[in-house]
Amino acid sequence: MRSRFRTCLPGLLLALAFATPAGAAPRQWVEPPKKLPHVQQGVDHTKNLNFLFGALKAAPDDETAKAIENRIWALWMVSRSDTANLLMTRVRKAVEDKDLDLAITLLDAVVKIRPDYVEAWNRRATIYYMKRDYGRALADLHQVLKREPRHFGALSGLGLILQDIGDDKQALEVYRRTLNIYPRIERIPNLVKELTIKVEGRDI
Repeated sequence: MRSRFRTCLPGLLLALAFATPAGAAPRQWVEPPKKLPHVQQGVDHTKNLNFLFGALKAAPDDETAKAIENRIWALWMVSRSDTANLLMTRVRKAVEDKDLDLAITLLDAVVKIRPDYVEAWNRRATIYYMKRDYGRALADLHQVLKREPRHFGALSGLGLILQDIGDDKQALEVYRRTLNIYPRIERIPNLVKELTIKVEGRDI
């Protein structure tokens, strides 16, 4: 299924490159919490993430899953660049001040400095989604998922965009993929139930 999404995403990018849908406000995107666990210096991020994703899939309850989710976000947020960290702080302030254009300008600088920093791409995709610039949001999501296919925040964002443009069938597939990675993620199980009825005409 992963290769299928890699194939379909560029097609979506082309279709939406110049399309910015009007109408209802964007839906709620999955974002990192404001307070995150501390990440020790020198940790093997890849090894830790692999362990945490295994634990996330097997989490016995919502509270445990949320704690694991926060640890994953904490690792994703580490940029390994003081300059990038400073710019990300300014991005947060710009978003709080509702200056989305400034936030995008700052994130442009971050991805130029650290193109391997997944969370900068994801944050910029979020802001483009807030501006309803779906073509650019999808382009950034493609960058996120190319680097981290398990990024449940980016996957949920892709699902929201697919819903907004009326592709419920593809959105359902993306949400199911998200649930396979993170079974206890908030809101997505309900969306899967609703879209299953709408797309397949039956409950799960």
